[in-house]
Amino acid sequence: MAHEEHRTRFPLKLTRKEALKLGALGSAALLLPVQRAARTQLTIKDRLPESRLPVPFRVPLSIPPLARPLRRDNKRKIDFYSMTMKAARVQILPDGPKTYIFGYDGITPGPTIREKRGRRCVVRQINRLPKTHPYLGYECTTSVHLHGSDSLPQYDGWAEDVIRPGQYKDYRYPDDQDARPLWYHDHAIHHTAQNAYMGCAALYTTHDELEASLPVPKGYGRYEIPLVIQDKIFAQNGNFIYDDDGENSLYGDVILVNGRPWPTMKVERRKYRLRFLNASVSRGFHLALDSGEPFTVVGHDGGFAPEPTEVTSFRLGMAERYGVIVDFARHKIGDQIVLRNLGLPNNQDFANTDVIMRFDVVSNATSTAGNSVPDRLNPSTGRHNPMRLRESDAARTRKWVFERKNGLWTINGRTWDSQRSDADVPHDDVEIWELENRSGGWFHPIHLHLVDFKILDRNGGPPFAYERGPKDVAYVGEGETVRVIARFGPTRGKYMMHCHNLVHEDHDMMTHFDVGATGRDPAEIAPARPLPAPPL
Repeated sequence: MAHEEHRTRFPLKLTRKEALKLGALGSAALLLPVQRAARTQLTIKDRLPESRLPVPFRVPLSIPPLARPLRRDNKRKIDFYSMTMKAARVQILPDGPKTYIFGYDGITPGPTIREKRGRRCVVRQINRLPKTHPYLGYECTTSVHLHGSDSLPQYDGWAEDVIRPGQYKDYRYPDDQDARPLWYHDHAIHHTAQNAYMGCAALYTTHDELEASLPVPKGYGRYEIPLVIQDKIFAQNGNFIYDDDGENSLYGDVILVNGRPWPTMKVERRKYRLRFLNASVSRGFHLALDSGEPFTVVGHDGGFAPEPTEVTSFRLGMAERYGVIVDFARHKIGDQIVLRNLGLPNNQDFANTDVIMRFDVVSNATSTAGNSVPDRLNPSTGRHNPMRLRESDAARTRKWVFERKNGLWTINGRTWDSQRSDADVPHDDVEIWELENRSGGWFHPIHLHLVDFKILDRNGGPPFAYERGPKDVAYVGEGETVRVIARFGPTRGKYMMHCHNLVHEDHDMMTHFDVGATGRDPAEIAPARPLPAPPL
C-alpha cells in the first residue's frame, strides 16, 4: 500500500535535555511579561508611523535554518522530526523593539525540512503556545497543514482536527510525489489567519533523482534560494497588529522576506534559482526586476514544469510557489537589481510596498556547476501528475462560485460546515473544476488540498505562460473564471478546498468534498487524535 505510514508508530524517547531544548520557550518565564503587556488590545491606532518604519535595503537576507531529524530509520526509510510551536520575542525591526511571534521551534519562518522522495517522514508537532493569545484573546489551538502533499487526509491538517496547548500530534507524510516546494502552516478553524500571521509558517521541500539530474542551480542557501514573502503591520511596541478590516483582508506596510524587512542579497555573476512563496494573509504580488530582464520559470506548486518559460513579470497569489532562474552574469560587479512589486487591483499599497528586496552583484562566479537551464524539465510520467491530462479524460465538470453574499464569504452560496460534503468524487476519477469569482473587489487564490491540477484556461483564453505547470493554487482574479483539471487520488477520504486569503477562509470560504465516498476503509480515514504533550 502506497500510504502504509499511517500504521507506523513514533518510536521516540526524549531525554530531559532534548525535551528542555524543544520546549524551553513555552515556559512561564517567557509568557509572564507578555501576559502583563496583553491587557491592552493592540489596534490600528497603535500602528508604527511611516517615519519609523525600516528603511529598505539596510539588512542582509537570512536563510531559514534546516531542520535536523531526531532520528533516521534507514531500514524502513523513515525520518523523525520534532517541532515545538511556541511563543518567542525576535528581532525583526532592526532598530526597534523585539516582536512577539508564534513560530515552529520559536522562529519565523520555521525550520526548513528537506526530504528525498521515497523516504517517509514523521513530524511530531507539539503545541506549547499560550492557552489564550495574549492580545487577540482566542484559544491557541493549531492544526498543521503540509501544503502540497498527498498525505492521508487524517494528517492533512483538517481544520477542526486541532491540537490544543499542551498537546501534540504526529503527522505522517509519504514524500512520494515529484520533487516540489511544499510548506507547512497553521490551519486551525477560524483563526488560521491569526496563527499564520503570528509566524506559524515554514518550508518543506522534497527532492528526487530527476531534479538531481538537471543542470539547474542547486545548493540550499547558496544558489538555490528560498524567498518567503509576507507583509506585516507593526505596533509601536514592536508587536504585530492584526487588522482584517472587518473580515475583509489584511494589508501590511512592511514587506518581509524570510523574516527580514526589505533585505539585500549578495550574488555572484551566475545563475540563481529563486524559490518564491507568498506566505501573506491577503496580499498578492506582481513581481518584476527593475532591470527589465526576464525570469525563467522552471517550477510551480507541484514541482518542475514540462519546460521552462521566460516572462518579465508574474502574479504571485497567497500560497502560490514559483521557481525562477535569474542570470546575474548579465550584470557587472557593483550593479544593484531591485525586485519590484508592480501591484495588483484591490490591494492596499503603502510607501514601500512596491519593492521587495535587492540583489547586489559582488563577485564573479566561484562555481559554474548547475548553471544552465535545459529545454526539457519534467516528462510528467507520474499517474497523478496533471500535465498530461486532457479535457477528454474528464468524467465530469463541476462548477464552484466564490462570492461575498450578505456579508459572508461563500462557495456556491454556502459557508463552511464540516458535516456537509459538497461533492462526492469517485476515487481516481479525472474531473474539470470551473472556479468562478463573482466577488467584485477581491481576488481569490483557490487551494485544493491533496491534489495537483493543470490550469486549462482563464476566461476562455489560455493560461498565463508562467502558470503552465502542476499547481495546487489557482489565482482567480476579479471577474475571472478559471478551469482546472485533476485526477482525484491517490488518497481516499475528506478533502478541503478554500480561498487562501486566510481572512476569507476563516469567515468561511471553505468547503469539503469526499474522494471515494463509498466503500472506504474507516481505519484509513479516521482522524489521528492529538495526545498530551510530555512534561517539560
